[in-house]
Amino acid sequence: MSALRRKFGDDYQVVTTSSSGSGFHQQQAAAAAPRRKRQRFVDKNGRCNVQHGNLGSETSRYLSDLFTTLVDLKWRWNLFIFILTYTVAWLFMASMWWLIAYIRGDLNKAHDDNYTPCVANVYNFPSAFLFFIETEATIGYGYRYITDKCPEGIILFLFQSILGSIVDAFLIGCMFIKMSQPKKRAETLMFSEHAVISMRDGKLTLMFRVGNLRNSHMVSAQIRCKLLKSRQTPEGEFLPLDQLELDVGFSTGADQLFLVSPLTICHVIDAKSPFYDLSQRSMQTEQFEIVVILEGIVETTDQLSITLLLKDCAKFEKKTTLEQLRCSGVAMTREGNC
Repeated sequence: MSALRRKFGDDYQVVTTSSSGSGFHQQQAAAAAPRRKRQRFVDKNGRCNVQHGNLGSETSRYLSDLFTTLVDLKWRWNLFIFILTYTVAWLFMASMWWLIAYIRGDLNKAHDDNYTPCVANVYNFPSAFLFFIETEATIGYGYRYITDKCPEGIILFLFQSILGSIVDAFLIGCMFIKMSQPKKRAETLMFSEHAVISMRDGKLTLMFRVGNLRNSHMVSAQIRCKLLKSRQTPEGEFLPLDQLELDVGFSTGADQLFLVSPLTICHVIDAKSPFYDLSQRSMQTEQFEIVVILEGIVETTDQLSITLLLKDCAKFEKKTTLEQLRCSGVAMTREGNC
């Protein structure tokens, strides 16, 4: 009798084989069994599988922070709200101009040359809508215009300008923030498919690899690792998602990355590690999840970096004087005795 670990996608299943035909049938039954879908707390794309419930007035909480709520929506909903808001605002303002013309009786005297209307050449709702678009978009054809005999039109024009500025600032700002989010930048940051455990520098180490595909650097890149697992406290309290920090070089500064080539991130399994009491067999049956968090700033929007060469037995020459308080350079060096 022997046991084999057969791979089904990302999962493994143990099947028992023997020299008889029963083992072969067991393998066929195992192969025919449906593959169990792995449940993740955090997906590969960074989305957390969390559903909020029993919060009370959840909708009002989201509406109180409307700008962030719109930014977090999917693109199709953002575009729908963008188009709907402008359409409703335009129809509302066009209706206001048409209503002023209707109340003043301008629609019935549109072709009277001796009558001065509120807005010239506005005969119906389509012409009022065109006047609003020409004014709001600053097209200014000159065919339709406000006359000085209409104070209510001047007040409505001021209200229209203020409302248009508010709508533009809110919606265009929301679209700009959403387009500038670095979600697509994460597509060019590659992580190894598996994490491995082996000896390095005489210590048992958990390792995985991360790399940057773009030529632009990640400035101030920092990596952190969280271990998510359930545990029970000595008091009997069950914690379904207890978070533990994995040391990947925080004490030595190794968590600060210069990501110009693929780097191997290491976690030493010592007495302080959560994996210290786990054996190889228990590691395969233990239910836990490791979440890797990589933070950084895109180089094109941050700072300048430069490399320096070491020159031994040299000093910087003085480039400032107390009399003139002037600097003549920073790069000159002179040889000295070690």
